[in-house]
Amino acid sequence: MPYSTSPSPCCSIGLIMPVLDEAGGLDQQLSDLKHSDIDEIVIVDGGSRDNTRSIARRWEVMIISSPPGRARQMNQGAALVNADCLLFLHADTRLPRDATKVIREAFAAGRCWGRFDVRIEGRHPLLPIIATAMNWRSRLTGIATGDQAIFMSREAFIGAGGFPEQPLMEDIEMSRRLKKRSAPACLTSRVTTSGRRWEKHGVWRTMVLMWRLRYRYWRGESPESLAQAYHHAR
Repeated sequence: MPYSTSPSPCCSIGLIMPVLDEAGGLDQQLSDLKHSDIDEIVIVDGGSRDNTRSIARRWEVMIISSPPGRARQMNQGAALVNADCLLFLHADTRLPRDATKVIREAFAAGRCWGRFDVRIEGRHPLLPIIATAMNWRSRLTGIATGDQAIFMSREAFIGAGGFPEQPLMEDIEMSRRLKKRSAPACLTSRVTTSGRRWEKHGVWRTMVLMWRLRYRYWRGESPESLAQAYHHAR
């Protein structure tokens, strides 16, 4: 997948990708990223038991080890990036061709953080509807999810104290912290994320589960108890 390589003086971009047993799609993902104009790439492995690490080494990106936990992995990766902008990308989510261009435009417009619209890849007819609902909910609430490839300035990341190292809803909590600084840049360019978890566990079942967990989090229930409920349901 080609990416925009037009020069921009706006900011440098460092990408942090937390991984755990992602060998299946990592080779193509890193091939795309290495042909983009992203300035730094850090892979943070949470203890993979497949050949995730050996695949990453082929592409000569920085790869480090971390205890498992997406928030912890992202924080450790961010600590090693020198770029002005930090872009957090899931291993099963692909950036659009104009990703770096629209991120730099958002910063030039005065935003300190943002996210992309999302497209969910898969065969189930409800997946496009779910993606549209996610995008509108995010636009109306100013809350972003990790599937939407959240990005932020280094200053905003430090000011927010990094991602809260909790077992679930770290993206929701980070969005709440960042909203105190500014509204997000809600980019209409779309990332494409895998629908594998939706199709594996059932689209309706997964959708209802996530609604319930978000409601319980909004009501003040601890991330630890929500994580137990999440893993039990799966």
